[in-house]
Amino acid sequence: MKGIARAGVIALAWSLLLMEYAAAQPAHAGCTPSPSAAGTQVWRCDNGITIVAENGARFELKDANRDGHIDSVELSSKALLVEVPRKPGGNPFRVLTPQAIAAVRGTKWAVDVAEAKTAVFVADGRVGVSRRSGGRGVVLGPGEGVDVEATGALTVKTWGQPRVDALMARLGQ
Repeated sequence: MKGIARAGVIALAWSLLLMEYAAAQPAHAGCTPSPSAAGTQVWRCDNGITIVAENGARFELKDANRDGHIDSVELSSKALLVEVPRKPGGNPFRVLTPQAIAAVRGTKWAVDVAEAKTAVFVADGRVGVSRRSGGRGVVLGPGEGVDVEATGALTVKTWGQPRVDALMARLGQ
């Protein structure tokens, strides 16, 4: 009898802990997180956007126009892989970091924040990248990337396979 009562208390404690955890989580504008086998977290959103977050990445989903769907992500550390379905018109989806803004209307790309630099890599489609402080931006195509620092030119480069593989491995790809 004691074993059954003890199991009931443990189950109740877990239930309360899970309810408290769920209540403490902010609304995520139509996106649902799920862990993956690679240690990443995958967010699937009802507007077709998929975000893969590196283990330990710090970011916040945003719904600037308050329509119930995310339209941007504020990334402060580590990496995200973002896939946005193509759709005509409308505002581009953005990833904002301390150094950069990367914006698209439909593509698959990765953004990595480390120290005082943001790296942006495009797997598919085209991504516009500019400094958060303003100035002239660049447009990246498939296989291209740019490192955004506080100063210096934004130079578009074709990334070597080892760099691409290293970033994608961190993202479980």
